[in-house]
Amino acid sequence: MSTTVQVACPACGGINRLPEARLGERPNCGRCHQPLFTGQPIAADADTFERHVGRGDLPVLVDFWAPWCGPCRMMAPAFDAAARTLSPDVRLLKVNTEEQQALAARYAIRSIPTLILFENGREKARSSGAMNESQLVHWVRSQG
Repeated sequence: MSTTVQVACPACGGINRLPEARLGERPNCGRCHQPLFTGQPIAADADTFERHVGRGDLPVLVDFWAPWCGPCRMMAPAFDAAARTLSPDVRLLKVNTEEQQALAARYAIRSIPTLILFENGREKARSSGAMNESQLVHWVRSQG
């Protein structure tokens, strides 16, 4: 019997239930018909964050960053590349701490960039400071 997982659509936010075995088959959203996995990080506000972290079944790696932060800007291309490498097994979100101050406060973000890996809606691991793509991918996979 196949295990089903809930996956939030990056385009419309709809929650999709699909067999775990189909994650790698490039499934589309049942509501808006857009791809569920784009290989790109998703810019997240509080609602988007809740849909992916709180309601989705996939592990979620969140980059808490700010536009004025040099290390954050330096790490952005590596985070984009890690999204392509880790998709569809891990969803990657970017939270701009300047725009989402309540969310940053909720998770006690004191320095940026800060990466938090969530699993089943709970924080599993945290790391502060910039990483390159291979370090990001290794860090996420080593948490499994």
